[in-house]
Amino acid sequence: MKISAILISSLCFSIFACSNTDIENTTKNVSDGANSKHIVKSLNEWKMELSDEEYRITRLKGTERAFTGKYWNHHERGVYNCVCCGNPLFSSETKFDSGTGWPSFYDIVSKENVAEHKDRQFGMIRTEVVCSKCDAHLGHVFEDGPKPTKLRYCINSASLKFDDLKSAENNDKKINTMDKDTIKEATFGAGCFWCVEACFADLEGVISVTPGYSGGQRKNPTYDQVCSGGTGHAEIARIVYDESKITFEELLEAFWFVHDPTTLNRQGNDIGTQYRSVIFYHDENQKELALKYKKKLTDEGVWDKPIITEISPLINYYPAEAYHNDYYAKNPENAYCQAVVRPKVEKFRKVFAKKLSTK
Repeated sequence: MKISAILISSLCFSIFACSNTDIENTTKNVSDGANSKHIVKSLNEWKMELSDEEYRITRLKGTERAFTGKYWNHHERGVYNCVCCGNPLFSSETKFDSGTGWPSFYDIVSKENVAEHKDRQFGMIRTEVVCSKCDAHLGHVFEDGPKPTKLRYCINSASLKFDDLKSAENNDKKINTMDKDTIKEATFGAGCFWCVEACFADLEGVISVTPGYSGGQRKNPTYDQVCSGGTGHAEIARIVYDESKITFEELLEAFWFVHDPTTLNRQGNDIGTQYRSVIFYHDENQKELALKYKKKLTDEGVWDKPIITEISPLINYYPAEAYHNDYYAKNPENAYCQAVVRPKVEKFRKVFAKKLSTK
């Protein structure tokens, strides 16, 4: 069942009204993941958000007993983020067994994400490691680690929150059991990729949705770099779908529903070229269908202002950091998710109820 362009128009208005009016001062900022701003909260605020152990370790600079933390003997693949703010800190690729009873890493995800301070407590001089975004105490770094850095980041498990890669691996297994000829990809930019991922992931026939960056010049950009607006990349959702269950035209229908394609480099209070409306086509057929659908919406006058959606070939695609995967599902109480993502997802599920996966 196709939804008419006029219906898209009337229903989109309610979504954009929520995004621009009800949350006038809500933006996708540091408390929603790694970003350039610094988080400052009172101890009482942190105490309300964290468990007793997390609060003791991260805010009062405590230390957990050796061999008691949940990650000291943890070997899954993924990313270890700050338990307080979600800032990505360490990768499983640099984790090693130091024999100390605490999670140990020989490198950090990004030097911008971790800060160091001299610690003179207990008659010793050590180097304390803290999250650069929220000042959470993580542990200490020592110069007795393995090559290539020869460093050992000795970290408290209670300071960390792990995001695994199982979902991606499960998607690969799922694809291997399907008819490869019907497996296609689509790449859309429609503002915050947390919103886009959460909506498209619900559709029947969609196998996976991966947040990422595309369309810019910088190689292997980080989230902070893309958010600065200087890389040329857009936040995008890379969609793998089964064409026998959902068509590219149906994905286009959902794409134009979930955002406002008439605002240049902006969705609600998220402003910058990284939030531009864009379809990165994978082949000439997708290009033709996208241009045709855009013309149809224009001819029917669905929006009062011109549709400025960019339709360009897919170039320089990079997957986003692992902690962005399933962000809304994993962080439903996050302030940005509550104010922006949740209303969009709820409206999307109502309108596309008959197209949602039953799994």
